[in-house]
Amino acid sequence: MSSKHIPMVCKALRMVISILTLGISMSANAGWFGFGGTSWKEEVLLHDGSKIIVTRTVARGGRHEIGQEPPIKEQSLTFVLPSTNDTVTWEDKFTEDIGGANFLPKLLDLHDGVAYLVAMPMGCLSYNKWGRPNPPYVIFKYQGKEWKRILLQELPVEIKTPNLIPSSPDDEAKKYGQGIVSAEAIKKMYEDYKQPEYKTILREAVKVGTVGSSVNCEEMIRYKCGWGAPGEFNKKYFESICK
Repeated sequence: MSSKHIPMVCKALRMVISILTLGISMSANAGWFGFGGTSWKEEVLLHDGSKIIVTRTVARGGRHEIGQEPPIKEQSLTFVLPSTNDTVTWEDKFTEDIGGANFLPKLLDLHDGVAYLVAMPMGCLSYNKWGRPNPPYVIFKYQGKEWKRILLQELPVEIKTPNLIPSSPDDEAKKYGQGIVSAEAIKKMYEDYKQPEYKTILREAVKVGTVGSSVNCEEMIRYKCGWGAPGEFNKKYFESICK
């Protein structure tokens, strides 16, 4: 190789290295910043007037209609528990029976140093999977270094006001840029909701037939390879097609 070609070869090598480095960098961030996922922070107002900062992540994927964004595939919520200074994470992972994540987190609060999370099932399949709760909440308590589902009666009565970004939280968060979404902004997001179970944590059952309520979901059960209404006909049908 002549000496005059050496600078050109070096330049080409530098370009290849730059492209590979960029590819690695993009792959490392692909899960969280615009390549299938998003991460952001929320200022969460607790029932006692104090506030904590919560980091949320949402990744989307799976089947969807043309022109619509994919459903939420998995999500997480991370914060520091003031009573112990431990970093706590709640995760909602993809499950085959739902075809995505299971919940829409509505409320995170602390009572006597204990963390509670109130979520609503995301869609009718999830609502049926989690026992058709009415009011339509699935409630978790952080104890023994893990999240455990509890009954509504076990949720302290002081905890009653939703304080997390509701439906399509990643899309809502994008409207606020790179900053922390304030507690006041989150509060305003709930003003347009008409359903009482969205505006506060109800302690009594929602009347079936209430417009827009998830308690109106058709009753379904999970068979070996799909969902269907309970009954002998569907039982035999799924037995015949499930391999």
